[in-house]
Amino acid sequence: MAVTNVQEPALQHLLEHARQAAQNSYSPYSHFRVGAALKLNSGEVVTGANVENVSYGLTICAERSALVRAVALFGPDIRIQAVAVANLNDAPSPPCGACRQVLAEFIEPEAPVLFSAADGLRCMPFSDLLPLAFDMKLK
Repeated sequence: MAVTNVQEPALQHLLEHARQAAQNSYSPYSHFRVGAALKLNSGEVVTGANVENVSYGLTICAERSALVRAVALFGPDIRIQAVAVANLNDAPSPPCGACRQVLAEFIEPEAPVLFSAADGLRCMPFSDLLPLAFDMKLK
């Protein structure tokens, strides 16, 4: 079930934070400048940008950059209530598979994820974005 209200003010506000974060992208190789903004259960908004490396496999995506920053600032008990991803290249940029799996560790299943798609902005619950996340949480 996709969330359709991409114009919700709170999501638009989060998207603006992601766009601002994309300005700080370090992407000298691909020139694909991405920013992400996470709204935490505390109400805090934490941003991150992609950081490339000449050894491409060591590049970190904006979503993971924001998540690592959120844990560093607020500790491992954070819960993500919403995510926005933006890029300055006007290209589709849903979270990649690695980012989806890393976000799964900290995100509420029904948290909206807002990102650009080929047909414009798309917003969907995280559980629809990664329906079968790997999970080994200790019970």
